[in-house]
Amino acid sequence: MTSLMKHLALAAAVAAAPLMAATSASAEGETYILVSHAPDSDSWWNTIKNGLALAGKQMDVQVEYRNPPTGDLADMARIIEQAAASSPTGIITTLADYDVLSGPIRNAVDSGIDVIIINSGTPQQARDLGALMYVGQPEYDAGLAAGQRAKADGISTFLCVNHYISSPSSTERCQGFADGLEVELGNQMIDAGQDPSEIKNKVLAYLSANPETDAVLTLGPTSADPTIQALEENGMAGDIYFGTFDLGEEIVKGIKAGIINWGIDQQPFLQAYLPVIVMTNYHRYGVLPGNNINSGPGFVTADGLEMVEKFAGEYR
Repeated sequence: MTSLMKHLALAAAVAAAPLMAATSASAEGETYILVSHAPDSDSWWNTIKNGLALAGKQMDVQVEYRNPPTGDLADMARIIEQAAASSPTGIITTLADYDVLSGPIRNAVDSGIDVIIINSGTPQQARDLGALMYVGQPEYDAGLAAGQRAKADGISTFLCVNHYISSPSSTERCQGFADGLEVELGNQMIDAGQDPSEIKNKVLAYLSANPETDAVLTLGPTSADPTIQALEENGMAGDIYFGTFDLGEEIVKGIKAGIINWGIDQQPFLQAYLPVIVMTNYHRYGVLPGNNINSGPGFVTADGLEMVEKFAGEYR
């Protein structure tokens, strides 16, 4: 922790110190609320919750996690408004849909609440809304890197299993992958929905109707886990090229078993942990990193899985 603080202070001194005014160093009453777009059913966000809780404990501040139970973005917008109305020290929020969420976020900023955008959206959108910074993985760029990797491995056709198609960030992953392969996305992306049985059946149906498909791309455990089951059912597990975004217990098992070629780790732990550290130090000492923070992408393969496997679903 000491090393991180030194790096944050150094970055602020070099790049951002002229822009900041020091504030009180008292921890009394410091509260940070993280609002995500995730439905309750999405286990991937447990790592976010763990990162948030650990940062709150280490910095001795109050932290809260809030989300729309069904993933409804209009509901999320109301949650951001409610969070701002409680006058927290800072808000950490995802930006799954700029059109729906930009208004409440801008209103929070205009009311004097510091905001950090994480996970979805873009650094430019965060800047446009007046947020302090962006912490996350540029989704299109991550998809592009994945597509370029797959192209080098001989892939030319694919199925992108999009379990959250209402989120533009999810579509950016599929589009980036297609662009990395230098092919049209077209009908190679399906709206898989959130129900595991439906996801499995839709994957089976697509692969049956499109037997020439070289690869499958999933966007997280919600779609990856049922896809593993589908490939085991149709006998393609270990034979078809399989890449996925994010990590989870079943994804790690799939990588280890040779069913999944790689997982893209955006390090969600850091997306929740770092904003609390950054904002607490900003409010106590007036220091702030001079740049946004890219938490990913990083490719996880069967090589060097020991640490990832140990903490998958908890801190990785």
